[in-house]
Amino acid sequence: MSRPAQAGTGIGNGGPVIEVAGLVKRYGEVEAVRGIDLTVARGETFGFLGPNGAGKTTTIKILCTLANATAGTARVAGYDTATQRDAVRRNIGLVFQDTTLDSYLTAEQNLRFHAELYGVPKAAVGPRLRQVLDMVGLWDRRGSLVSTFSGGMQRRLEIARGLLHAPHVLFLDEPTVGLDPQTRSSIWTYINELKRREDITIFLTTHYMDEAEHCDRIAIIDHGTIVALDTPEALKASVGRDRVQIQTADDGAAIAALDREFGVEAAVHEGAVTFSVPGGEQFIPRLFAGLGVPIRSVSVSRPSLDDVFMSYTGKTIRDAEASGGDAMRQMAARFRGRR
Repeated sequence: MSRPAQAGTGIGNGGPVIEVAGLVKRYGEVEAVRGIDLTVARGETFGFLGPNGAGKTTTIKILCTLANATAGTARVAGYDTATQRDAVRRNIGLVFQDTTLDSYLTAEQNLRFHAELYGVPKAAVGPRLRQVLDMVGLWDRRGSLVSTFSGGMQRRLEIARGLLHAPHVLFLDEPTVGLDPQTRSSIWTYINELKRREDITIFLTTHYMDEAEHCDRIAIIDHGTIVALDTPEALKASVGRDRVQIQTADDGAAIAALDREFGVEAAVHEGAVTFSVPGGEQFIPRLFAGLGVPIRSVSVSRPSLDDVFMSYTGKTIRDAEASGGDAMRQMAARFRGRR
């Protein structure tokens, strides 16, 4: 199936598929996005990694023309998201966090309705429908009502729908949120397969560390700002230290002793005293000999993306999500108090 015309876009001349400069989005006094700059190359799988409330979904809404930026510019497939909305929409596919399928229709009816909305030529609909449903393993269920599908099957159908009109860019907003680990792994099998078979760029948001490992490059976003951007391996290499977590009889005394005896800064993260040191395995004997606080358990791990997040933000992504939830509850309480 032919794609939308490329005239006037950066697609055909090797330019970036996505260009963002100085992007800002405010909701009243809340600044959800605070001056983001990034480019995404053709064929990349680009990930936005961060906790809920970090600005990921707001950014993707702007890129997909579903929200207006307060300041800055964004171009997708060579088109301005503010002034050329229709052209942007013809060139993108979008899979939302929450399902937007019509559950009272069959899988095939959902896709045919989408094809009509996007003006897919009638002669191309049948072959393309088979192609995308085969790709996500749902061809045999094309006649089934969506209401009979599991959550994972619905997500796969939404990915097929997003691909039906052969977009240049597929946006996946938290594509596996709420799914069990086995289904999440299955979804990524299908995503990797579509990358193999389709000439497409993928831009996804996630707060799952293992999911971000599938990306060619990752932008770590926190409080509306990109704090790091590189390949997963380069980001992990930038940390350069192992993470050590210990369970002790007195966490406060252990943190003070680590600072006093070893010059190591530590804090409690996810219920354990956590710190980073070069050569973690070699450090452990010194730790037991010199800490002066009973150690109940110890673990050492090589740098992970969670360590990268903690290195740049001072907290793990789980801690960030917990504090974000507390902030939301406090805001809700203040709102109720004004009523």
